[in-house]
Amino acid sequence: MPESFDRTDKVLVDRLRSGDELAFAALVDGLHSRLRALARTFTSSPSLAEDIVQETWLAVIRGLRGFENRSTLRTWIFSILVRRAKTLTAREARWVKVSIPQEDGEPPIEWEPGRGRLGLWDERPVPWGLEDPAAVFQTRETLEVVKNAVARLPDMQRRVVFLRDIEDVSAADVCNLLDLGETNQRVLLHRGRARVRRALDRYLRDGAERQVRSAESTTNAAGAYSEPSSIRPLHQGRGT
Repeated sequence: MPESFDRTDKVLVDRLRSGDELAFAALVDGLHSRLRALARTFTSSPSLAEDIVQETWLAVIRGLRGFENRSTLRTWIFSILVRRAKTLTAREARWVKVSIPQEDGEPPIEWEPGRGRLGLWDERPVPWGLEDPAAVFQTRETLEVVKNAVARLPDMQRRVVFLRDIEDVSAADVCNLLDLGETNQRVLLHRGRARVRRALDRYLRDGAERQVRSAESTTNAAGAYSEPSSIRPLHQGRGT
């Protein structure tokens, strides 16, 4: 089911259609950086990404009268950006010749619908050994690991993960936005999530191992500075 058009959206659209500058400014403040992030999944050029976003806002202004409330306002704006991104990146490719580095090969497929146990865990995953997993996601370093992992995803995986997991767009709307079949969308989402999970797993395993090594070093150091029990009677004897 597509996202519902709620009363809040209706009020905002009415204000935008009436030319309310404050409403439009608030909309831009809330969505501009998110639109830029989505645009960056289509191009590595920051300037082109910004052009895509600016073109999107112009199209929003021109198209408000024709907005038919079939989805949320946000999803409608995302759909405009996707169309503008495809147009502008295709135009850029015709004018500029660049050498595009080959993406890393796809990792082994972890799961595909209808393929049985293909890619499921061969062995039970080793626990990360964290007392409070929720606290991990509150650290800036961990968030950077996730952010960098998402940034390294192949383009279409990154778009699907961005829309589904970051922007919480429904699966049906993602399929419509990116012109994907339902199965293909699920596979792309799973593969993207799997890559992010592997990056986070490496980071957390390394952190757990460092904690163990640090604890062992502290214990060993404490033992090195303590007096052996066999010497203590001699010291005590000198004092008597």
